[in-house]
Amino acid sequence: MALFEVTEYDRHIYETELRDFLPDKILDVHTHIWLDSLLSDLPKRKLTWPLLVAKDDPIEDLQETFRLLFPGKEVSALMFTTRGNWDAHNAYVSECSKSTGWPALYYSRPYETGEALKAKIRGGGFVGIKSYLKFAPEYIPRNEVRIFDFFPKAQLETVNEIGGIVMLHIPRPGRLRDPVNLEQILEIKREFPRVRLIIAHVGRAYTKEDVGNAFSDYLCKAPDLMYDFSANCCDYALREVIKTAGVPHVMYGTDMPVLRMRTRRIEENGTYINLVPPGLYGGAEADPHLREVTPEEAKTMTFFVYEELLSLKRVAKELSLTKKDIEDIMYNNAHGLIEGARRDIYGE
Repeated sequence: MALFEVTEYDRHIYETELRDFLPDKILDVHTHIWLDSLLSDLPKRKLTWPLLVAKDDPIEDLQETFRLLFPGKEVSALMFTTRGNWDAHNAYVSECSKSTGWPALYYSRPYETGEALKAKIRGGGFVGIKSYLKFAPEYIPRNEVRIFDFFPKAQLETVNEIGGIVMLHIPRPGRLRDPVNLEQILEIKREFPRVRLIIAHVGRAYTKEDVGNAFSDYLCKAPDLMYDFSANCCDYALREVIKTAGVPHVMYGTDMPVLRMRTRRIEENGTYINLVPPGLYGGAEADPHLREVTPEEAKTMTFFVYEELLSLKRVAKELSLTKKDIEDIMYNNAHGLIEGARRDIYGE
């Protein structure tokens, strides 16, 4: 039984819109893998729409996803976990990295010392770290969490010392336009210049309103920042990051397995809505970011990842990007960043 269905409409989109647009080699810089079996004795997370897509995502499923979605392409990934039982999942990611040759990030927690973190990175063959705002101290209200609450400076100093990657999912409801986020991003680059900092999801700028003056007044001051546009279909955000940061600083990512989702994203009142087929994702009615469409409209709905790539294609046409530019965004930029980190960390 196939992992998920690929319809004739999906094949049409891929063959007519994407196959020739995409390079032969693709590096997805933002993917998650985890095993539900490692969570059996742990409390389950509160339901949010990404969890409706996949119960778990072992490495075999990620590889099969790439095979189904991108026939004729050689696809690899930068991997990290996303769920609980962190030590076990970090060990699983490390094993998968060694067996596939794909790079991986260690999922850090703020209470780990710098020396312990360095040992975990090097011991597991990781090229850097990823973390999340949920690890901030519980007494801090979610909307007031700051970057240094889950990426403490002692850890950033360690990553700076070894020249590793930091994958940053910024907090706070203001997303990319939030001045606290922006000031702390600049602070990281001033104090830890050897950190290879990736701003994930273009700073969660999923609508035009999320961008604000981030690029014009702040991020233009840190020209060596890297950005991935995982799970982002906002043409405006993608256009602004390419115009401001330049092609060499923009990387393709998906947030797999989330982008296996069958959806079309729209913007409404300054927020995003994922339109989905009726009945496909149980619990859709409980999530403000999901809205079911009619069965007829659902027939012309394809994968989230294809929608993301169609956004890139539109922006590429508008900005007159070259074939080499697309190759850089889809593979070369991420490959160079990862190999640079590998050389610094391991002397390879």
